[in-house]
Amino acid sequence: MQKKPFITKEQLDKIIEQYPTPFHLYDEKGIRENARRVKEAFSWNPGYKEYFAVKATPNPFLIKLFHEEGCGCDCSSMTELVLSEACGVTGKDVMFSSNVTTADEYRKAKAMGAIINLDDFTHIDFLEEEAGLPDLVCLRYNPGGVFELSNGIMDNPGDSKYGFTKYQLLKGYSVLKMRGVKNFGLHAFLASNTVTNDYYSDLAAVLFRLAVEIKQQCDVSLSFINLSGGVGIPYRPEQESNDIMKIGEGVRKRYEEILVPAGLGDIAIYTEMGRFMTGPYDGLVTKVIHQKHIYKEYLGCDACAADLMRPAMYGAYHHITVMGKEDQPNSRLYDVTGSLCENNDKFAVDRMLPYTEVGDILFIHDAGAHGHAMGYNYNGKVRHAELLYKEDGSVQLIRRSETIRDLFATFDFCDVVKDADIPQGW
Repeated sequence: MQKKPFITKEQLDKIIEQYPTPFHLYDEKGIRENARRVKEAFSWNPGYKEYFAVKATPNPFLIKLFHEEGCGCDCSSMTELVLSEACGVTGKDVMFSSNVTTADEYRKAKAMGAIINLDDFTHIDFLEEEAGLPDLVCLRYNPGGVFELSNGIMDNPGDSKYGFTKYQLLKGYSVLKMRGVKNFGLHAFLASNTVTNDYYSDLAAVLFRLAVEIKQQCDVSLSFINLSGGVGIPYRPEQESNDIMKIGEGVRKRYEEILVPAGLGDIAIYTEMGRFMTGPYDGLVTKVIHQKHIYKEYLGCDACAADLMRPAMYGAYHHITVMGKEDQPNSRLYDVTGSLCENNDKFAVDRMLPYTEVGDILFIHDAGAHGHAMGYNYNGKVRHAELLYKEDGSVQLIRRSETIRDLFATFDFCDVVKDADIPQGW
């Protein structure tokens, strides 16, 4: 089975004339249409809002695009808060969900008017002492154990560093109410990259029942319940995509079964998706610059794990299209590699592809979330450009490639590399 790129070889060849490989190429049309489908899927809930997980693709052009589509920002660090604010996203349009949080980060979030989602019981006192308690506070829940659906174990919250236990959670709401907090939220993230339409509805059932218990035991009515992320994408071509309309409908049914009869039918539903919002709508475009024939056949690319480290870090699968050879048989077995001095710097291991030559262009699919963002500079490698393929067919540079001079910028306090002989274009 094959995945089809959102762009043709002819279109890509024209882009490469202006922007040499490698680069990330995002599909504006696909991103906007998907954001609108998400909004439609939860339109039954008047207070619904998607808070795009900035960590997935922290690019101001994309943050502004999502803001235009009615999305807020899910931030987890000072840099993400600053970036969101610079893009005009502030106040309750920002959800600050962090852990091991510094006092400066809490002060910044509070100054922005962001919704603060506390990760630990001890952070109640810490937040009050360092920034003061806002009128609205959210608490993150961790039920422990394993989280299962009908098709098996999805993840293991008991091994996760995030969130309150149930006892801590109930005590936390009571303490916050006693200290003058007026409005409350509930948040949980129990599984990552689920490719099933059942995850959100099953998670919602857990949180909706908990909301009823919070009301009964703490006399606290929640303003919102945040289902966080976890809705995944089909990285492998044989996987079936999630149906966001079915997912939204599944949450609606649980809402009407559990919350409405309990008199809690005015709770807003929030989500914090990153992977689902951008993952399928970006390809890492790279050129084959070398071939190696030893015990295995290797294709060496001008991109490396600095541009997409998920395969190196997790052994994650990303589908690869050899542009212009989509209709040729997958007749050769290759490892597709970058140039890092690390043997795990491979985009694919033992991958069947068409016969591929030096100069061929590879489109590495589904790189739009935790792709460029997770890049690093080991070996002095730079992360490359991000481009936006616009709805009108034009291309916009939304991040230039890093340079060696950028990497040396942290030595600006001394003259050691001030006069370094950097080749042109590097």
